[in-house]
Amino acid sequence: MSETEHSQRHKQAMQEQKTQVDEQIKRADQKKGLLLVITGDGKGKSSSGFGMVARALGHGMKVGVVQFIKGAFSTGEEKFFRRFSDDVDYHVVGDGFTWETQNLEQDIASAERGWSICKEMLLNPDLDIVLLDELNIVLAMRYLDTSKVLADLAERPKMKHVIITGRDAPEALIEAADTVSRIEDVKHAFRAGIKAQKGIEL
Repeated sequence: MSETEHSQRHKQAMQEQKTQVDEQIKRADQKKGLLLVITGDGKGKSSSGFGMVARALGHGMKVGVVQFIKGAFSTGEEKFFRRFSDDVDYHVVGDGFTWETQNLEQDIASAERGWSICKEMLLNPDLDIVLLDELNIVLAMRYLDTSKVLADLAERPKMKHVIITGRDAPEALIEAADTVSRIEDVKHAFRAGIKAQKGIEL
């Protein structure tokens, strides 16, 4: 195939793709607050959620953040986004990883305390987006009742977006979500004996 033929075929393929994409965009005429779930055993779930927080701030939106599980140590996300206190309502409610706390009653109490904050955020008309970081783990461990959480999510204002991260998202939450991303663990430095690094994991 000549270079000219290759170029012509590429142009035709791109024209066909553009037609399909334009048609999809035309059909997407609804507006609503989305429920997004980011789950899976790979790295990057919280990073994806906080990336959307940064994007929202760039559009002048107001954001609420509740971090479950990670409360025993300070993260780079927390240090950074607390600088935007006028636009980000930030709460850390966990006591650390469950294998560190080893206290079921304490973990449940922390989760319930955190969810009371989440409910306030969900109903707060001033917040455009709410990020519930690592909530999936809390639900998987049954520290909170998934059906109750779903009922509270359903009561939020129509245009409010909610992002939920963490591995092992319950099937009921996946079913209720508008967008679900599953991040796969292909390879991880930790298994090669490399410590968690600032700016990457911390």
